[in-house]
Amino acid sequence: MPPYGLAMTHSARVLTAHAVLDQLMASVGVDGLVAALRNPGLLAAVDQHSAAIRETLRTAGRDVDVVSLAGYARSVLALLNRSGHTLPEPDAIDWARAGTHVLRLVATCALAEDAGLL
Repeated sequence: MPPYGLAMTHSARVLTAHAVLDQLMASVGVDGLVAALRNPGLLAAVDQHSAAIRETLRTAGRDVDVVSLAGYARSVLALLNRSGHTLPEPDAIDWARAGTHVLRLVATCALAEDAGLL
């Protein structure tokens, strides 16, 4: 049971998940996907990260849906935070050298976009 005995309804989880993915798209998704469309190597890396995310979700018995993708993104962001890093501002990212965490988040956005979730 969630803390304080408060359970989220399915609708609340979906709305929260959409908010997470919308924020992620605004912070790194749009710029990352545009950069990937301009750079075949970056696009290939995003595709590989997308495949890894799909496999991770499949192994966990989860669908590629808004709640699963938002949960995955939150996990990546939490790992980034625990390692003492923050998500860089989009204009500060050298997309040709983007780190694994950033690529995973861009790939999450790509999956959400491909699934029509954004």
